[in-house]
Amino acid sequence: MNDLELQLKELILRRYGSLKNFCEIIEMPWTTLDSILKRGISKANISNVLKISHELGIDTESLASGKIVPAAGPDTLAAHFDGDGFTPEEMEEIKKYADYVRSRREE
Repeated sequence: MNDLELQLKELILRRYGSLKNFCEIIEMPWTTLDSILKRGISKANISNVLKISHELGIDTESLASGKIVPAAGPDTLAAHFDGDGFTPEEMEEIKKYADYVRSRREE
């Protein structure tokens, strides 16, 4: 298991408690996920990669290129406001608060 797959496994375990729970949610056999984690995400079927990335809220293209990056979507900071009127320090505080709120979801 290389670094990307290890990070992916740790993310799943943090959010879902077990690989089995995650597999039940995305309706994927546990053996398929186990194979993906062992053989590499780049060798996985695209539909399986899409299931995994969609449920975890991570960008599929970034995952395919070896990085775990949150998916852009309506819950991103830019979708709600463009940051005009905030100092760089205030924007940093806003980002930290958003990270805090997301981290509570993972507990």
